[in-house]
Amino acid sequence: MLHIDGHVAIVTGGTKGIGRAIANALVDAGARVVISARTTADVEAAALALEQRAGPTAAAPAGGPRVAGIVADVRDYGDCQRLIARTVATFGRLDILINNAGIGIFQAVEEMQAASWDAVIGTNLSGMFYCSHEAIPHLRANGGGWIINIGSLAGRNAFPGGAAYNASKFGLIGFSEALMQEVRYDGIRVSCIMPGSVATGFSSGEADAGAEWKVLPEDVARIVTDLLAFPDRALPSRVEIRPSRPLKRS
Repeated sequence: MLHIDGHVAIVTGGTKGIGRAIANALVDAGARVVISARTTADVEAAALALEQRAGPTAAAPAGGPRVAGIVADVRDYGDCQRLIARTVATFGRLDILINNAGIGIFQAVEEMQAASWDAVIGTNLSGMFYCSHEAIPHLRANGGGWIINIGSLAGRNAFPGGAAYNASKFGLIGFSEALMQEVRYDGIRVSCIMPGSVATGFSSGEADAGAEWKVLPEDVARIVTDLLAFPDRALPSRVEIRPSRPLKRS
């Protein structure tokens, strides 16, 4: 079992779905975890539940915080600067950045409003750049760390109505692989996880829709913890995960 007592992790989009499952897994492994999202009520509720789940550890004894919730819109560079700065001010360091925040707006190009395009690209792609840009100096100062970007198989497979989403996830893969090559000699490892259909309600609006056959958020979280436990000599830079038995098309 992974033990990362004393390590500090940020999970963007950490209040629900894949992000929440990752935050749970990191807390269970002993990390001190910061979750972020845009809505104050969601951040406060999720942070409280995570703190109750965490309890004290050797790295954060009774009375010391193990979880923090920070309201941040990753489309805003200033918010990302504050997210990283407040994390380091609260816990003294940063070791792991999980760029998970993402949205999907699925429309034909002709029908899509510019604001919708900007929202998808800003959240899924620019937010990853903003957070990584601010995190790298802190990771380097610690002698290394991890940046894990949550992508999608839509980053390889385009589909009608997915122009904005596809563009953001294709871009995420390119960004991840370029960044990986830039920082590998600083001890910073960069990986991209590309899930297929996940039972989060992301596209259906119902969190348990398809749970009997889809990948679960906890499956993606398991990949994150497996990556963190991986030997330093090797780097799984891209990981794909999909349902073992997807619904057959009639």
